[in-house]
Amino acid sequence: MEMKDVICRELKEIEKTYGVRILHAVESGSRAWGFASPDSDYDVRFVYVRPTLDYIRLDAPRDVIEWKMDEVLDINGWDLRKAMTQFARGNATLFEWSESPVVYQTTEDWAEMYKTAKAYFSEKAASHHYYGTAMKTWVDHLTGEEVRYKKYFYALRPLLAAQYIERFHTVPPVLFSDLMKMEIAPDLRRAIEKLLEIKKVTTEGEYNPHLPEIRDFIQEELPRQKAICESMPDDRQSDWSALNDCFARMIGIRG
Repeated sequence: MEMKDVICRELKEIEKTYGVRILHAVESGSRAWGFASPDSDYDVRFVYVRPTLDYIRLDAPRDVIEWKMDEVLDINGWDLRKAMTQFARGNATLFEWSESPVVYQTTEDWAEMYKTAKAYFSEKAASHHYYGTAMKTWVDHLTGEEVRYKKYFYALRPLLAAQYIERFHTVPPVLFSDLMKMEIAPDLRRAIEKLLEIKKVTTEGEYNPHLPEIRDFIQEELPRQKAICESMPDDRQSDWSALNDCFARMIGIRG
């Protein structure tokens, strides 16, 4: 059985077990970004809606479903209320799920919701997220004499995504290859292309020597992106009325 079929079967089982309807389910992480290792797992993320009465209960159900996490599958999802609240706050991870090139299941309701949510994209919130992700990766994984090459991408991709926001002022693409379509210094581009080739045959746990061009770019770009984040005005919207109206329609309160 193809892995997509396995995942779709799991999603149907989630709907049956929890009595929910999945609005959108995608691949997240390295498989969506386009640089999975041979032994990468499948990071499946979804947004679901419960029956209308669940949203007016005093004992509200949990707003996440954590379904499966093993060596192959990592599946969990967010309730519609949680997702729409996070859209309003400019949650960059949720915008990434929405733009994932690997879609396992979706609906017209999701398309309508995301059309509304796109207006709540925050450059500052997203840039801060990408800077923070890259910095944490640098501190936790890239300061030793040898590194796991996959970890380079966990710093490179967010830094390139932050550059994309800086240049184009919109949601950055999920695929790493799309980010690579930007203008990039020739030496850095060659080093990244070399890294991509190496990674195709390298397992996630393997340690290797630093690649100087990539290490130097990360070291130099981190403080630059930090300064950009600090200087940006807060562009999150305070008017949630469009999202509130959409939420009411999604849960069946309004036609």
